[in-house]
Amino acid sequence: MKVIPLSEGSFTIDATKKFIPFNTAEHDLQERSRGSLLVEIQPFLLQTEKDLILLDTGLGFLTEDGKMMLHEHLIQAGINPLSITKVLISHLHKDHAGGIQYYDNQAQQPVLSFPNATYYVSAAELRFALHSRNGSYTPKQFSLLEQHPKVILLPASGVIDGYIRHEETAAHSPHHQVFWITEDETFFYGGDDAPQHQQMKNRFVAKYDYDGKKAMELRTTWWKEAVSAHWTFLFYHDIKFPSIKA
Repeated sequence: MKVIPLSEGSFTIDATKKFIPFNTAEHDLQERSRGSLLVEIQPFLLQTEKDLILLDTGLGFLTEDGKMMLHEHLIQAGINPLSITKVLISHLHKDHAGGIQYYDNQAQQPVLSFPNATYYVSAAELRFALHSRNGSYTPKQFSLLEQHPKVILLPASGVIDGYIRHEETAAHSPHHQVFWITEDETFFYGGDDAPQHQQMKNRFVAKYDYDGKKAMELRTTWWKEAVSAHWTFLFYHDIKFPSIKA
């Protein structure tokens, strides 16, 4: 399998839940609003024998000429966005779901960003997110998922096409899902349950998690299993270490 990180860069986020671009060479974190956190955003393209799989969809930001940033990053990597066959969604927080759909000005309606792909999302997560008052969710970013024929709503656990295992954790968010993609080797995508390399070895409870203690314990368990089975981790919020083989 081939892995292509699709970094969208670094951002700060505060209580407003807005993501503001942050350049470490130009900006000072201390000058941002109180409580601002520095966050790196990085979807992945996974090329398998069967599929071109997109793991989460980034913020959905546009370039200066109005093109979707994620589309541009795929094109720069030599991938036609129309060739994506699967989109796996860990959860529907805005920094993971922003690129699921966009408003087509010509058609004057929202359309899926990857029209030839099948989207896979937790049924329970979608129900929760569509009616949540949590500012981390923006339903207009994923409204098409509710009844679109290209969407498969996943149960709490199962297997997709015989080689992609998914499991609900209820750790970072109430219905967060993680994925194991296995051909000759196993790639593990933990979304925000396992967002950075440093978090896999340092035990701590994060206040931003739905169940921080559970997330901590899962990271410990996954790392031990990965060392034994030689998984490769894909870290959505870690530009410096996008993938690590345990």
